[in-house]
Amino acid sequence: MEQLYRLIGSDMTAVDAVIRQRLHSEVALVRQVAEYIVHSGGKRLRPALVLLAAGALDYRGTHHHHLAAVIEFIHTATLLHDDVVDASNLRRGRQTANALFGNSASVLVGDFLYSRAFQMMVAVNDMRIMQVLSDATNVIAEGEVLQLMNCHDADVDEDGYLQVIRYKTAKLFEAAAQVGAIIGGADTAVERAMAVYGMHLGTAFQLIDDVLDYSGAELETGKHLGDDLAEGKPTLPLIFVLQNGTPEQAASVRRAIEDGGRDNLPEILAAVRDTGALEYARRRAAAEADLATQALAAVPASQHRDSLLELCLFAVARTY
Repeated sequence: MEQLYRLIGSDMTAVDAVIRQRLHSEVALVRQVAEYIVHSGGKRLRPALVLLAAGALDYRGTHHHHLAAVIEFIHTATLLHDDVVDASNLRRGRQTANALFGNSASVLVGDFLYSRAFQMMVAVNDMRIMQVLSDATNVIAEGEVLQLMNCHDADVDEDGYLQVIRYKTAKLFEAAAQVGAIIGGADTAVERAMAVYGMHLGTAFQLIDDVLDYSGAELETGKHLGDDLAEGKPTLPLIFVLQNGTPEQAASVRRAIEDGGRDNLPEILAAVRDTGALEYARRRAAAEADLATQALAAVPASQHRDSLLELCLFAVARTY
């Protein structure tokens, strides 16, 4: 990641400047909440994808800075809404905005960030980019609703769960890479390849998030261990135990999903460890990362493409 940000460091500085400028509002609470969440220590991976994809196609200009900021605003809006829906109180090792400012402020400032993102899209004046980003935003919202419907449902299978993460998480990765390709003047084949890359990279990234929820160190992940379990989310490690564990292990996981909470967290941690569920989820993530790598064969060789390839390794190997 340090090598990545050395390559695009000046561009990321420009993106941060755009973010600070466009966060401005005459309403003090809007500024306060938006700045709190945007500057709360995220990896800025999605805006980096815009910059890397544009750079891989030798883009010269500044629109990619604005579009990277748009992607970050959309992502931040989803975080604000997610934390309210999930009643979360910790993200990236800090209090969530809803815990600090209240649910109402978090939802409304999330709406502000969505609308500000659309203002910025219009300013770029490219209908293809507007189509990609507006479609992505709509799919992400559908993914949020799908996840809500799946909560406390122990009968969700692997395909159903993958649909949720492709909508909810991978779609914004896909849009970020695709928008970078469009702004770089890519032909249809390369634009499609970048979109496929982003989709598979985002899927791998979320699958590792699922693994870390049952194996990560809280100081590194910035989340409580078992957060997904507490919310009754049937993520891939749990689905694997349901399908491959002993009857006792499957029954324990089913109760945990249906009831929520962390009451039997040690029991669940033992089940996902003993059945090989975490290794299975890592293998599925690695397979997605391999598909992302293959998609980049259509992109000309460059330092920026090399960094896109390195992100595939990072997505699978990361511990935070």
